[in-house]
Amino acid sequence: MTNAKGPVLFDLDDDAPAPTPAEAPPVPDMASPAPQGQAMTTVAALAARPTSRLARWFWSLLVLLITTVASVAAWNFVTGLVSQNIYLGYGVAALFALFIAVVLMIVVKELSAFARLARIDKIQHDAETALAAEDLTAARAVIRDLTTLYRSRDDTKWGRDRLKDREADMFDASALIALADREVLAPLDTAAQREVEAAARQVATVTALVPLALADVVAALGSNIRMIRRIAEIYGGRSGTLGSWRLTRAVLSHLVATGAVAVGDDLLEPILGGSILGKLSRRFGEGLVNGALTARVGVAAMEVCRPLPFAKGARPSVRSVIKSALTGLVGSKG
Repeated sequence: MTNAKGPVLFDLDDDAPAPTPAEAPPVPDMASPAPQGQAMTTVAALAARPTSRLARWFWSLLVLLITTVASVAAWNFVTGLVSQNIYLGYGVAALFALFIAVVLMIVVKELSAFARLARIDKIQHDAETALAAEDLTAARAVIRDLTTLYRSRDDTKWGRDRLKDREADMFDASALIALADREVLAPLDTAAQREVEAAARQVATVTALVPLALADVVAALGSNIRMIRRIAEIYGGRSGTLGSWRLTRAVLSHLVATGAVAVGDDLLEPILGGSILGKLSRRFGEGLVNGALTARVGVAAMEVCRPLPFAKGARPSVRSVIKSALTGLVGSKG
């Protein structure tokens, strides 16, 4: 038996192409977990946290105490000025009166915003009741309330006119409400979806580019509140500061209760490619997941703020919104 000298050759299958580095799967980063959208998860936890009755009593009494002390101090200050210089005292009193008038105007505006939101909630509830019972009379009442809500909106005039012309031809509740949905609310849905896409892009970009601690949480919270407020304004809610916070809490509480804020990359992988998250940097991946969760919040806000419930199959797809909003940040798939 002889020992072979020199290189040992192995026969390879000529039909099998040699693998290239581009085809090799990405090396998993075991030290860094997959992006989970930490900023949006934190925002949802903060906004949806229930407040205890003791905490509400504490803040109510604190505000009342501070208001009382400030009022007494202002009164003593003004009366002291009047006793020293009557013209200066009355001038300062006029400034305080103007300030109180502005505060009262803000309070009236906030109460009006709450009333308008309650009005939209009532229309939505009445529409759901009419659809469940197939009550044509109740559906016609819903249509009257809807047209009254938008009677001062020029952007809905064409749709309202078409609805008025064809309303008499509808003889069941579902067809009538579907007609109103298609003619009056479809353009508003398009505008609201653009707001959701813009907010998702903004949150994704800020999270990816700003490395400061808590900066992404603040940016995500601000963008989501602003997005929900704009969606409410598009549908006629015109919520104030407190109304926007109430809407934000309602939307995020619903998402937390259903577990919808716990998943983000499951939406991104079918859209951007199954392995693309593994090829992105940790920070950029977090940005995409936060943007996807913002899109999910936006679609939920559309459902909450819309006067009529979405018809079956008409609800915007969260994945289509994410695809339109985020694919430009990493390029198209393929």
